[in-house]
Parts: sequence; C-alpha cells; structure tokens
Amino acid sequence: MANKAVKILIIEDDYALSDTIKETVGALGEIMQVYDGQEGLLEILSGVYDLVVLDVMLPSKDGFTVLKRVREDFPKLPILMLTAKGELEDKMRGFNLGADEYITKPFYKEELFMRAKTLLRHVGLLGDEGLLSAGNVEINVENHRVFVDGEEVSVQGREFGLLVYLMQHQEQIVTKDQIFDRLWGFDSDTSLTVVEVYMSNLRKNLRQAGANVNIKTLRNVGYTLNTMTEEN
Repeated sequence: MANKAVKILIIEDDYALSDTIKETVGALGEIMQVYDGQEGLLEILSGVYDLVVLDVMLPSKDGFTVLKRVREDFPKLPILMLTAKGELEDKMRGFNLGADEYITKPFYKEELFMRAKTLLRHVGLLGDEGLLSAGNVEINVENHRVFVDGEEVSVQGREFGLLVYLMQHQEQIVTKDQIFDRLWGFDSDTSLTVVEVYMSNLRKNLRQAGANVNIKTLRNVGYTLNTMTEEN
C-alpha cells in the first residue's frame, strides 16, 4: 500500500520504464508521472513533491537543465537521476548541479527502491521505521497513528495528511496553495478556505491533547510548525 503522506514525481519519457519505476517505488508514496522535462519542471515548481526521479535524456528540457533550475528554489528536495550513460563525466555533472543520487540504466529494482527510501530518510521526510516526531508528538506514518506523550490521539483523513506535511517541513514555511494542492489536488473544485478549516481543527486537537508544538500563521505567506519552548 502506498504511503499517502509522501509524494513522488517520476520524470521519464519511456512509458514502460516509467511504469516500472512507479511499480518499484510505489510503496514509498503517491506517484505522479510526467514524460517531458518542461512539464516535469512545472510539476516540481508547484512545491508539493518530496522526491523526484529524474531522467537525463528528456524532450523539451533535459534532466540537467531541469535540475539546475529546480535547485534555485528547492535546494533540499531529494532528486535521484537516471541515465543510460555510464560515463563518469555525466555523473559528476549531475552531482555538481545538485543531484543527490545517480543510477545508471539498466538498474536493479531493489537498488532503486533502497536508494529512494534512503533519500527520504536522510532529509527527514520518512523517519526511521516510518516515524516522524516534533516535541512530544510522534507519527507512525505507515500505520496512520498519532501519539502525544505516548498516548494515541485520533487524527484522521486529510487532517492527518496536514499534520504529516507540516512535520515533514518543520520550521519551514508552507503556503496555503501548497497544502491545498497536496491534499486536495490541482483539479479540486473545493475552495481554498478549506485549508483554514482543517488547520483550525488540527490546532484544536493538538491543543486538547497537550501537544507542545505550535502551528504559526504567517499572514499572506503561509504556516510553519515549530516545537514550543518556554518563550513561546
């Protein structure tokens, strides 16, 4: 079963290979597939993805061009590059532009899966054994369970997804648009104000459970989750 708390983008123009990659890493998160560099770049710039699997040879824009542009806005986004070329020069170019991992085609499925999983863990998007924590709040992402001081708290549906997203990006600003696109989707007819409703409910549930995390609203900017201190 896919982990809906993590979103993975595959940019690969070979449809069959793209489907193979989706099948291989699908258990790590929800998958979006695109087949050319320009479309892939636009998807990444939406800011809702946690991991990108990026081919080098793509129509519209090649993978190196996409990578260089993405690193301007998302320096910490995990990017795993795929290429049919095995030359050291190509790999060094990718690493110099900010690639986190590099796999040469053809590859072993098990290797691709483990490298993708490791990247998610290294940046805190998937904790050890699927755990995320902030202050006295702990989430078992894989089992959809939330604990405050070791006591389980009922956080369901999109409210759970909202908490996971905020905790994956602790002390970072996430915009209302990013939250909406991630949890409801680009094509949803739901109003953007639904984010405020879910945010209010989440704050209430965390406060009642005694959670020592604070979700701040930055007017006209977005939200940020921080662990509360005595100064808060």
